[in-house]
Amino acid sequence: MPIQIDEFIRARRRTISIQVRADGKVIVRAPQRVAEKVVRAFVESKTGWIERKKAEVANRAPVTVRQFRDGERFLLLGREIPLRLVPAQRAALTHSDAFLLSHKAQPNAAKLFEKWYKTYALTVLTERVHLYAAQHGFTPGRIRITSARTRWGSCSSNGTLSFTWRLVMAPLEVVDYVVIHELVHLRVHNHSKTFWDAVSALMPDYKRRLDWLKVNGSQMRWFD
Repeated sequence: MPIQIDEFIRARRRTISIQVRADGKVIVRAPQRVAEKVVRAFVESKTGWIERKKAEVANRAPVTVRQFRDGERFLLLGREIPLRLVPAQRAALTHSDAFLLSHKAQPNAAKLFEKWYKTYALTVLTERVHLYAAQHGFTPGRIRITSARTRWGSCSSNGTLSFTWRLVMAPLEVVDYVVIHELVHLRVHNHSKTFWDAVSALMPDYKRRLDWLKVNGSQMRWFD
């Protein structure tokens, strides 16, 4: 039976890409002028990979629904940080050894957490990109923080590196893997063997870090 494509997107890109979302839907992106039959043939050639991905997402543990109650724990750089509700404070949400949330702000907690994570992600990812760029001679462009749900990072044709704010829930070594992955894309604009060889040369244990994302990624999407 042919693979069902749930969403087909034409875009200004050079290659065809396939994404299996957390809900099992198959998203295909293709260059604007590539014939549909060529896209379909490519998708069918990836049947085995798509079925494995669908099985992976089907077997993942369900994402915890957040209530933003006292004592709940939130991932930050791989650690579980407790939430404490407090009577009043100048900023609605702050962080030290715990996340401190004003009782009055609890109805807006999801938005406050997302804003906090975005600010923190920009600081951490800017630091890590500059660190590895200096070490390995990369020249990245702008660094952007996005709200992507399934894509940890991306590299545009003009050298802009984008990362989802959700990434800073992962351990720092996993964050570093995504940073290296996108920096290498500044030189190799695909996922060929050349690309993965380049990633491995800079980070020999990248597969272990990537495996962490595959296993735990669903727990970093609790705003979905």
